[in-house]
Amino acid sequence: MADFVYFVGSSLDGYIASDGGDLAWLEQFNEVEGVAAAYEAFEAGVGCVVMGGDTYEWVRAHAKDGWPYHVPCWVFTHHELGTDDGADVVLVRGSVQMFADELRRDAGDKDVYIVGGGSLAGEFLSAGLIDRIVLTLVPVALGGGVPLFGGNPLGVPAGFTLESVVERGGTVELAYRAA
Repeated sequence: MADFVYFVGSSLDGYIASDGGDLAWLEQFNEVEGVAAAYEAFEAGVGCVVMGGDTYEWVRAHAKDGWPYHVPCWVFTHHELGTDDGADVVLVRGSVQMFADELRRDAGDKDVYIVGGGSLAGEFLSAGLIDRIVLTLVPVALGGGVPLFGGNPLGVPAGFTLESVVERGGTVELAYRAA
């Protein structure tokens, strides 16, 4: 069965994007040896991606060579959004729990990649639907922006077990599995 995986980069102080959604502070680490290969290896195991509307609009605006995903993409949004030609995108409204079985079915024997943003990842966390977290900490403090999990408190703490730690050029990739 597909795992729900939040694969994400974060500043040291827990933000995944600066105010306004800028990622230049994070993208400067794309050239660190091993970072791109780690993402490519992860992406090879993905059968479905899920993201919020703001993340979807950011990806559409910044994709240089067209829509970057070659698997079904589910976008949780409260807004009317367009889709790109050739992109397998499903726009939905509702709770992540309502669509969990369909997301797993779309992923097949691969994983569901929770792309972001933080609020959507927080919804998956609150629903107990994050099986794994692959968190890459980068040596930058932003002082504000988009929180890693949207900044909403959980009713019950979610526990995770550390599976691996990899240091790459000042970044640290931490892989966790739900306890």
